[in-house]
Amino acid sequence: MDAENEQQTGTPAGTDASTTAASTTAAATDAPAGSGRGPLSRRAVIGWAGAGVALGAAGVGSVAAATRQDDPAPAPAAVGGDIPFYGEHQSGIATPVQDRLHFASFDISANATRESLVKMLKEWTKAAAAMTGGREIGTGAASGLPEAPPDDTGEALGLPASRLTLTIGFGPTLFEKDGVDRFGLKAKRPEALIDLPKFKGDNLDPARSGGDLCIQACADDPQVAVHAIRNLARIGMGTVNIRWSQLGFGKTSSTTPDAQTPRNMMGFKDGTHNIAGTDTAKLAEHVWVAPGEGPEWMTGGSYLVARRIRMHIETWDRTPLKEQEDIFGRTKGEGAPYGKQKEHDAPDLKAMPEDSHVRLAHPDSNNGLMILRRGFSFTDGTDGLGRLDAGLFFLAYQRDSRKAFVPLQQRLAGSDALNEYIQHVGSAHFACPAGVRKPGEWWGQALFG
Repeated sequence: MDAENEQQTGTPAGTDASTTAASTTAAATDAPAGSGRGPLSRRAVIGWAGAGVALGAAGVGSVAAATRQDDPAPAPAAVGGDIPFYGEHQSGIATPVQDRLHFASFDISANATRESLVKMLKEWTKAAAAMTGGREIGTGAASGLPEAPPDDTGEALGLPASRLTLTIGFGPTLFEKDGVDRFGLKAKRPEALIDLPKFKGDNLDPARSGGDLCIQACADDPQVAVHAIRNLARIGMGTVNIRWSQLGFGKTSSTTPDAQTPRNMMGFKDGTHNIAGTDTAKLAEHVWVAPGEGPEWMTGGSYLVARRIRMHIETWDRTPLKEQEDIFGRTKGEGAPYGKQKEHDAPDLKAMPEDSHVRLAHPDSNNGLMILRRGFSFTDGTDGLGRLDAGLFFLAYQRDSRKAFVPLQQRLAGSDALNEYIQHVGSAHFACPAGVRKPGEWWGQALFG
């Protein structure tokens, strides 16, 4: 995406914004029966160890059993950046963008049933509430029966929550795959959850595309994000398998207007005019699904398009500065639009080349169309020919992808000068439902209910 809000789709961009208010704190599920106290968080362990407080083992249960909680629960500010899990909307969409990403797409196992899938989603929700609150899963990493595997893998033990958010989405193949309605959900598939069309220039790898469902883990510590995906995958073993995943770093766009605008791997500022997470009017207009727009279970949710965009780094690095700036329509240093002095000056689109990325992607060129972008850079070794396998993992949230990402990407794919230096190699589309509003509710409850 581009250096602007320039909603961009298939270009260096992406990021997210501030979190929707949660109706309850990232509070925990009930303590295991007979425990005598609420389970302990890893932060509580650190804080109390010096005081010589004995930590009681929680009752034994399944990995998904109860999550561990503090007694009493500390305020989010006191525990260093916890983002509430419960709320009207899922966190990780309008939430201020974190620095690290671990995104995973899952396929449901052939022998899974509707009942086993529902059981897993309930367990995932408990685990997600625990991890986003900085707590261990179940009986933790070092408690429970010595003869049984621990409920938590333990690599995040001692680390703060690091603003971890976990966002779930459901793909088209959850509702029907190869003509089979596996889980009785076909009638509940939203019309907006389309199979994305093939765009000009796409070179999609099926092994890096699609999926029955996804989890987006964002945090300021990569180990916290990886721990979250690892533990959800472990809980889901036998019901789901990871189809593909992507690590990301260095957010490439921001939903916090007062923050420093980040740069993509081409060195340009990205997301200058992205939707702010605090702009409730624009979020309602462009991001959140309104009542009556499709099935009721999607009200308050959003549609996610994920695109893996390979950048031809070596070619770009040999491109003259003036040509690079012409391609974007902005200066590389300040990020100012052509003809202006400051990054946030209103752009004069006619001062930019007709095929510049900013001009083509800007809302004023697209009847006001906007998407909320959360993007991350990636570098995944080399391609076997001595070139970096690097680029942008683009994440875009919108109220209806048919009216947002699809027309925007068709425009960009047709005439964006940036296309000479990028290629879309992975793609997926997911319906992300509204948030889990309180303990006891679970991801997908309105869909499966």
